[in-house]
Amino acid sequence: MFTGIVTALGQLLRRPPTEGGLELTIVSPYAGLQPGESIAVDGACLTVESAAQKEFTVHIIRTSLDRTNFDSYPIGRRMNLERALRAGDRLGGHLVQGHVDGVGTVERVAQREDATLLDLRVPPEVARVSVPLGSITVDGVSLTINAKPAPDLIQVSLIPFTLQHTTLGERRTGDRVHLEADTIGKYVAELLRARGDLGAS
Repeated sequence: MFTGIVTALGQLLRRPPTEGGLELTIVSPYAGLQPGESIAVDGACLTVESAAQKEFTVHIIRTSLDRTNFDSYPIGRRMNLERALRAGDRLGGHLVQGHVDGVGTVERVAQREDATLLDLRVPPEVARVSVPLGSITVDGVSLTINAKPAPDLIQVSLIPFTLQHTTLGERRTGDRVHLEADTIGKYVAELLRARGDLGAS
């Protein structure tokens, strides 16, 4: 479990393919990472396979590659990192599982006074549980949905602190981002669908 509060930035060092998957070695400032530990990398919960001083390695299986954008990451790309939540930690963002629901596309980047606005085109499974003032995770960052200008379009606002401490300030029109919809919204939608109160779309 995570909160969507990014605590470090990592950088992709190596990305050799494996049989049916991909291995990522990431440079990070984290100390004391242990094999088997969960870590959110751009919002995807991955397991540390090995750790050395200032770097760690994770393996991404084919099913995870199909739901994420990792296979397009170039060497040197910066990534948002968050270690798993511990009992007693502050929940500064919202409850994040690290399960990427889909990949969205940046439709527009705009400036409004001291904030940067991102309009994101999102897949149907994310759109149907996204509501204004609800929560969403974008590349591992907990954000509030400002508005929903169209059924498959959401808008989020990035404050200066977020721009300085995450990679979202680097995103441009056409870039693809990992999305995790609000966990509570997903459960409510599934319960309603099971009762027949919600369509399959």
